[in-house]
Amino acid sequence: MKQYFQSYDLSQNMLHIVNQLGFKHPTDIQQRVIPPALKRRNIIGQSQTGTGKTHAYLIPLFDQLDSSRDETQTLIITPTRELAMQIYEEVKTMINLTDEAWTSKLVIGGTDKQRLEQKLQHPPHIIVGTPGRILDFIEEQTINPSTVRNVVIDEADLLIDLGLIEEVDNVLYRMHDDVQTLVFSATIPKGLQPFLTKYLTNPEHIQIDEHVLSPEQLEHRLIPLKHREPAAVIEEASKLIHPYIALIFVNKKEHADQLADSLRDRGLDVGVIHGGLKPRERKRMLKDVKALRYEYIVATDLAARGIDIPGVSHVFNAEIPFDVESYIHRVGRTARAGLEGTAVSLYHDDDLTVIQELEERGITFENYDIKNGEWVPVKKWNERKQREKQEQQLDQQAWKKVKKRKQVKPGYKKKMKQEKDKFKKDLKRDQYRKGNRQKRGD
Repeated sequence: MKQYFQSYDLSQNMLHIVNQLGFKHPTDIQQRVIPPALKRRNIIGQSQTGTGKTHAYLIPLFDQLDSSRDETQTLIITPTRELAMQIYEEVKTMINLTDEAWTSKLVIGGTDKQRLEQKLQHPPHIIVGTPGRILDFIEEQTINPSTVRNVVIDEADLLIDLGLIEEVDNVLYRMHDDVQTLVFSATIPKGLQPFLTKYLTNPEHIQIDEHVLSPEQLEHRLIPLKHREPAAVIEEASKLIHPYIALIFVNKKEHADQLADSLRDRGLDVGVIHGGLKPRERKRMLKDVKALRYEYIVATDLAARGIDIPGVSHVFNAEIPFDVESYIHRVGRTARAGLEGTAVSLYHDDDLTVIQELEERGITFENYDIKNGEWVPVKKWNERKQREKQEQQLDQQAWKKVKKRKQVKPGYKKKMKQEKDKFKKDLKRDQYRKGNRQKRGD
């Protein structure tokens, strides 16, 4: 049963903003987060990107702001500049939809620190930023942590991966004990547990299962790369799938630039997102991506994490990620809101371990190649391995049937092997007949 924002204890001003944003019904994460957040409960929220998570916390926290107090009341901490910039744009949008005198500032590295310090002399109500730069300003007493009433920590598991959790620890250590803390994370790794225990008293744990791996929504295709260039295979695939927006993942920022250049050389309209972009480039690129300027976007996991890229119809893994969780995050960028999507992964033999782990997690891969401008089914990635395993099992079963010789005579090894081969042949014949009976339903 669908709910309405009017059913929550929101002010008329906030309901007006929600209406102006075009939101009719709250998403699952918004339904679960908004009521306890309005009651100032501490929250641990687990959900994937694209579930409406950002507004799940912005709506209740905005509704608690007191515009008459010229002090920083809400702090939103993110692991990457790109994510901070995206959230900041959402914050500015909400401020522009009201007559309230709310103010906000973006506090990230790679910008003019002295100029930003001057702007912070008049404390904004909301600060969105990265942990290192926020901690710098707190230590220099430019940001006053004692006035902060709410703290949001977004993409917390990525803070662990990037080694930034200690900086966040140092920020929260300077807050009042009764500060409301909302932590959002796709996963809760072991390294995050001590932090959560330390700073969140009696938190409400909210987990939203988005069924990212649902076979009805998402098709997973594997293409053996062999000796080809990824750009060449992606170009061929694009002629067959005609993506609305294709998000192409690589494992390193250097590879992102190389692949983007190769795709541009082939005439494709390509944007690129990675941590090596200069602040002005990042801002322009994110703006262009949101405006659907590019049909193809090459990105690294870290840069794309948490950034909502609209209209993604296809995900390409130009390089298979190093772990299962990264694959799940990547492919979750398509097949949103019940729509269909396709994830196409190019692989080398070195990637087979991760592919096997993904299959053990329930993902079913379709194995294809592209030949003469058409999709062509090919042998399964592990067919040879399975065949070798089956042969070994048949050998073991056949050897058990071979009678051991009490008296050893010349040529006995050869005779025993011949017997084994005969039994193995019989076993194969039995398997074949059994398989045919099952097909016929006998």
